[in-house]
Amino acid sequence: MAQAQAMTQAAHAVLGKEQNFELLPVQIRGVCESQYCAAALMLAGYSLEICLKSMVIAREGVEGFTKIEKEMHHHRLHDLASFIPGLSRRDTAVLRGLTHFVSWAGRYPDPGSGKEQQVEDVFTLGEKQRVTARDVVDVAARVMQYTSEVVEASLG
Repeated sequence: MAQAQAMTQAAHAVLGKEQNFELLPVQIRGVCESQYCAAALMLAGYSLEICLKSMVIAREGVEGFTKIEKEMHHHRLHDLASFIPGLSRRDTAVLRGLTHFVSWAGRYPDPGSGKEQQVEDVFTLGEKQRVTARDVVDVAARVMQYTSEVVEASLG
């Protein structure tokens, strides 16, 4: 859980620093800014993935987690968060969107051969749900706040 917090702070640091792409050709400055934001969303998504998986470890114990570990070898935040009560369809859409950044959009220029539709899916999902940066922060905060309930239940 400490690693999740460190990753969250890294995402905040990236988003809080204004970048200067003046030295780059004008034609690619916008793309660089977009990719910079995508990298920040990737860090935010990674922090949620770490947090969610650590909650499963806290709930199941190390032995219990070891038994289901292979089922957890993915980045689908919406699936990993399925045990958190009160997540709305919109919250799930936010997590689906962040999954794209964790899986490829924060790391690579495209999702890979045969997965070209995923590029369009990122934009369609965001536009359909009218997802804002505030929505991403709110969902991430609620997911991370649930940690205290999981930890309390595992200790009690």
